Amino acid sequence: MKTFVMIPTYNEKENIKNLIDRILKLRIKNLHIVVADDNSPDGTWKIIQQISKKNKNVHLLLRKKDKGRGSAGRDGFIYCLRHGAEAIVEMDADMSHDPKYIPSMLEELKNADLVLGSRRVEGSKEIGRSLIRKIVTHFANMYIRLMLGLKVKDCNSGFRCFKRKVLEKINLDKLESKGPAIVQEVLFKAHLKGFKIREIPITFVDRTKGYSKLGIPQLAAGYFMVLKLKFLKLIGGI
Repeated sequence: MKTFVMIPTYNEKENIKNLIDRILKLRIKNLHIVVADDNSPDGTWKIIQQISKKNKNVHLLLRKKDKGRGSAGRDGFIYCLRHGAEAIVEMDADMSHDPKYIPSMLEELKNADLVLGSRRVEGSKEIGRSLIRKIVTHFANMYIRLMLGLKVKDCNSGFRCFKRKVLEKINLDKLESKGPAIVQEVLFKAHLKGFKIREIPITFVDRTKGYSKLGIPQLAAGYFMVLKLKFLKLIGGI
């Protein structure tokens, strides 16, 4: 099975090499890594470029226009499909998503169409996050589940494993989200298409290097996008 790990990045030079090394050390057969980088000012893309010259299974998707977490994720997914991916793992570059769970996610994909690395199921843990962040995440999940009718417990997980057919069916070219809300949009559209979604427990470790790009403006935009998705569903727009 041809597997792609897709990683959207912006200013992650302190983490990206370590992450790529750890993924490659899993020695998963026919594994490729594509990093969708938004022309990071800190030179993240230069590191990936150097690695890709030595390892043909590491790919750089350098984006200079239409920047943002949402469009980076979309373009990364499209790249994976165009290059023959049968399974696609999406993960963050900040080391909060441990590559050691990738084999388990791929194994669980035999029983599902989409597998989430979840912080909300039995056996999961969160390390290094403040109480306030945990409370915000808890209520955000409640809000998203209520508005969109999702049954999963961690609607905000960006650590996910897809069968090819899921991304083919949700029409990537018509994704609305420009920012982090792409996580909820893709999940919701997969749910509407009737795909089987499962969660496996992970230990989520808050970043120790670099800085988070998720602030109040991004959170607010995400909550608004959830409302928009609900509205579009009600009027038959999706």
